[in-house]
Amino acid sequence: VHLVESGGGLVRSGGSLTLSCAASGFTFSSDYAVSWYRQRPEHGRELVAAITGAGGTTNYADSVTGRFTISKDKNKAYLQMNSLNTEDTAMYYCNAISYSHIEDDYWGQGTQVTVSS
Repeated sequence: VHLVESGGGLVRSGGSLTLSCAASGFTFSSDYAVSWYRQRPEHGRELVAAITGAGGTTNYADSVTGRFTISKDKNKAYLQMNSLNTEDTAMYYCNAISYSHIEDDYWGQGTQVTVSS
């Protein structure tokens, strides 16, 4: 059981990227809330976006509101990132946590996003 992120890379400021998070060994059913976190150099890990199990509610960090969109289907979660700037440069991680089994808390290995000026 694990998560695998993909879609990171190098992009110029103002550009866009879409990150994907694939579930292996389980599915993104309504029992799982999914979040994207990032870790920037000299910063702690911060929550970027989150979506509830049923997908009806999303939340975003103030710094990405209006630019990033989180979504998920049965097998993958996504983070659409638009209008990227250099402050978005970070390692991005996907997290899935079960409502019914709190110990089922999964993390991916991360995908690097680098935004050049």
